[in-house]
Amino acid sequence: MQFKHPEILWALFLLIIPLFIHLFQLRRFQKTPFTNVAMLQKVVSESRKSNSLKKWLLLFTRLLLLAALILAFAQPFVSSGTALQQKETVIYLDDSFSMQAKENGLSLFEKAIQDLIKNVDPESVFSLFTNTQTFTNIQIKDIQNNLLSLPYTYKQLNLEEIELKANTLFSKSGNSIKNLMVISDFQDRMATGTQPLDSALRPYFVSLRPREVRNVSMDSVFLSDRFSDQAKLTVLLSGGNPEEALPLSLYNDENLIAKTAAKFGENAKAKVEFSIPGNEKINGRLTLVDNGLAYDNTFYFNINETEKIKVLAISESDNDYLSRLFTEDEFALQSFRLNQLDYSKLDDQNVVILDDLKAIPNSLQNVLRTFRDNGGTLIVIPSISSDLASYNSFLSSLSNIRFTEKVSTNTKLTTIAFDHPLYRNVFEKQVTNFQYPSVKEYFKVQTNLPNILALEGGDAFLSGTDGLYIFSTPLELENSNFKNSPLIVPTFYNMAISSLKASELYHTLGVPSTIDVATRLGSDDILSVAKEGYEFIPLQQTFPNRVRLSFDQNPTEDGIYTISENGNALQNISFNYPRAESQLSYMDLESFSQTNIQDSVMSVFRQLEQDNNITAYWKWFVILALLLALTEVIIQKFVT
Repeated sequence: MQFKHPEILWALFLLIIPLFIHLFQLRRFQKTPFTNVAMLQKVVSESRKSNSLKKWLLLFTRLLLLAALILAFAQPFVSSGTALQQKETVIYLDDSFSMQAKENGLSLFEKAIQDLIKNVDPESVFSLFTNTQTFTNIQIKDIQNNLLSLPYTYKQLNLEEIELKANTLFSKSGNSIKNLMVISDFQDRMATGTQPLDSALRPYFVSLRPREVRNVSMDSVFLSDRFSDQAKLTVLLSGGNPEEALPLSLYNDENLIAKTAAKFGENAKAKVEFSIPGNEKINGRLTLVDNGLAYDNTFYFNINETEKIKVLAISESDNDYLSRLFTEDEFALQSFRLNQLDYSKLDDQNVVILDDLKAIPNSLQNVLRTFRDNGGTLIVIPSISSDLASYNSFLSSLSNIRFTEKVSTNTKLTTIAFDHPLYRNVFEKQVTNFQYPSVKEYFKVQTNLPNILALEGGDAFLSGTDGLYIFSTPLELENSNFKNSPLIVPTFYNMAISSLKASELYHTLGVPSTIDVATRLGSDDILSVAKEGYEFIPLQQTFPNRVRLSFDQNPTEDGIYTISENGNALQNISFNYPRAESQLSYMDLESFSQTNIQDSVMSVFRQLEQDNNITAYWKWFVILALLLALTEVIIQKFVT
């Protein structure tokens, strides 16, 4: 037994006082002569015995009464081993989109919030965090309204990140019990390589699962035959039941332009195709009707007016192959001999190709350096009779590149850097039986640029990155058959496309992306991005003929946004939530043997309450004191 006020027990020593008073009474008895009557002496003897018994009963009753009162004021109690230890509570509340799944008509997230509001002690202090927000050392009344208005998010902390975040909210005290409550549906993507079971924490997992694990999601959209009269828009869906067809609608702004049904195969996947006008501006929105998660039932995309990429070729040879590569529907190609070139034309170009020049004049070098500094893409193809001093003077000033010596030997191009940005989406798999082009003569190159294509022996055929690409050999048919190789199309196309990062059909929130907007800004002007009720200014870099916008942390909501300059709309850009939450696949929590796993918030708080359970006995001692007081009255009245 323990006492809330043990210092009061010292008062028990006061019980000695009435005991001494009873045993050593100071009263003296005087002898008085009386008639020697034997019967009277007998009565006096019996009265003395009865009076002595009554006094002893009163003494013990009063001692017990005082002891009961002292013990009552000391407040005795019994408790569990951890009831008196200091406790800290941190709660993680999963607000990711998968918590939209419903159970009895209520989403898992809403149910978790209601259970928290009902079961958290109004006077207890705790910390709570979600995937995006943190509330530190608060009471439930302080954040009740915040909880009820919390939005869903596409972000999801894994278990290791939850543990690290929780440790920042707990104190550094080693004597307190640290209770971590994790409320989530525990999707597979929360799992990490190690179990987050810090020995200093007491984890409680509240696993919330929907009754029906089924959800249909629009995963991706892509466009083909864009520059024809009728383009084809393809939508990929997953999670459907083969026995039913779901209606799928296509809108341009608020106008319904097409509607069809998505029919799923045995693999629960579906592909739907829409025919839309080619070369037409569309602010597209796809919607479907599904009883699963709501966030992935809408998909945004937009088709802007195509901005042609400006390519200028400076060549001393026949370069008609460039006109076949850079077609008029996507590129604006100009070709000049060196002696006919107007240098002022370079200011407005996206790509400049130096093809088969014997030397690079100093005046042209200066203009090209400025062109590169302004973010232009430069492709250098040497001549077999190149003046290496002229080339090296120019290239070394760009990226420490040098042509060292000419090698005259028949060799083949044998190595492709499949992970280089130029070829990242070109090959479905790494090929080994490719018909590689051959080379008769080439220059060895000293450079810190990565090799994109390499010859036998490891010498570079094409190296470069980020707008600077260097061939080590002329591409004339007398020297190489690269012009006839299938590689030439994706190589030159992607080098040119990378010079102007056009907005894609759609972008994914949380994935860093960059686009170029063809406009000329004043020195104090900026571009803003907005949709109804939401506006922000992205990170931007200004070049003479374009502005590069970078998106990472913003925006945080899906939708179609307008890029504007001083209130004038330039183009639109679409963002969608990532679809990782759509796959309703859950962790097996049985592997967390040291974790207390519950299926409701209420059961966790009941267990925490049991751990804090204290049984007080002071009331019983008060009742005992009252009974003893009544006993004393009875003794006084009835014992003679």
